Amino acid sequence: MTLKCNNLDFTSLDAYIETVKTRPGALIPVLHKAQDTFGFLPEEVMSHVAKKLGIPAAKVFGVVSFYSFFSMTPKGKFNVNVCLGTACFVRGAEKIREEFEKHLSIKPGQTSEDGLFSLSTIRCIGACGLAPVVMVNEKVYGRVTQQQVGEIIDECMAKDGEKT
Repeated sequence: MTLKCNNLDFTSLDAYIETVKTRPGALIPVLHKAQDTFGFLPEEVMSHVAKKLGIPAAKVFGVVSFYSFFSMTPKGKFNVNVCLGTACFVRGAEKIREEFEKHLSIKPGQTSEDGLFSLSTIRCIGACGLAPVVMVNEKVYGRVTQQQVGEIIDECMAKDGEKT
């Protein structure tokens, strides 16, 4: 039986859960599918997953809150991740983060009012030779300067304009 909760349609998620629920370690793949489906993991989605997998809701919440790639709040269309790993940090990543904050009027963990941008910091993406590094969705920008922050934002805005 597929449930609808607060106008969320669980049909595709329920179908996926049926294919993996008996596998050990199914929770994380199910949470990835849920986040891909809904864009984030609100409480009602986490509760639904717990019920369908027959596990405590606290366990689901624990996993979601532990791993940084899961989000309990809506993300923007463009997820800006500024690497603050050691190599990036010593090459000025803090200044890059501050520049994004200034341009977008948000802090890490927030989403812009228009819903286009979310800002996050990450510890390392494994591109230390390109430090400082910024990742927007799946695109990696290396050797980023403060002056390039506006260009990166403009590039995203242009991409958004192409699809509207």
